[in-house]
Amino acid sequence: MPELPEVEITARRLSEALAGLDIESAVAPGINALKTFSPPLDALAGQQIAGVRRIGKHLVVDVSDGLHLLLHLMSAGRLQLYDKRATLRDRTSRLLVRLDDGRELRLREFGTRQAAWVKLLDGAALAADEALATLGPDAWPDPPEDLAALLAPQKARPLQAVLRDQRVIAGIGRSWVDEILWVARLSPFKRAGDLTAEEAAALREAMVDRLGAALELYEEVVHLPIPDKLPLPLQVHRHQGEPCPRCGTTLEAIHYEDQVLAYCPQEQTGGRVLKDRRLSRLLK
Repeated sequence: MPELPEVEITARRLSEALAGLDIESAVAPGINALKTFSPPLDALAGQQIAGVRRIGKHLVVDVSDGLHLLLHLMSAGRLQLYDKRATLRDRTSRLLVRLDDGRELRLREFGTRQAAWVKLLDGAALAADEALATLGPDAWPDPPEDLAALLAPQKARPLQAVLRDQRVIAGIGRSWVDEILWVARLSPFKRAGDLTAEEAAALREAMVDRLGAALELYEEVVHLPIPDKLPLPLQVHRHQGEPCPRCGTTLEAIHYEDQVLAYCPQEQTGGRVLKDRRLSRLLK
């Protein structure tokens, strides 16, 4: 799933290219992706795009006349600007915003789950929409100074789950939670309510540094057309079985049904290799 750095660079590149352009028409071939009906999608015709921005993992396309397209890419969605327009037979298309210069802003989704979604909202509805109104503070560029206080109400929940909970802090998912906890030298299973002030400070610094470093790289290497798969600068996530970049210890992993959690046992879990849930099920 695209997370904060990937969504942020998408917003920046699209905003640079789209600001000031007029919309000719908009259609939603993937009818399941469109979650609103008032105002109708036709209301975009003749409007001008003001820019594109990120809120958490969401993209917002701001349009004149106080309208906003709110999008969530979920795991397999991609928002891209194309020089040529798609036909309605393109099975990956979920939303087509056709521009008066002949180009097209296209929301595509790969696979069969069709989880990506889009809403057309006015300003008041955007602010009140549950997807945004329930978000916690952003993980970058300025997460809360006192993370310990923010996370304390989560008490017994492990950090790897709390940091991915968008209601607690917005923008982090499976990939970057592994990276942030590794940089902070914190166990993914440390209880959120047990963070010391020093650990919370290290966690905040890791968020700013790791997410910021990813964006610095993207600023250098990501240009239009935005590739479907960005070059994720990951050091721990997806690198289980390889040596830790800091201490050389073999990185370990815990497999879940829909994710793999990677960590360094030497630097994060006191030398302990945690039980792999996948192996545990096989041994039952």
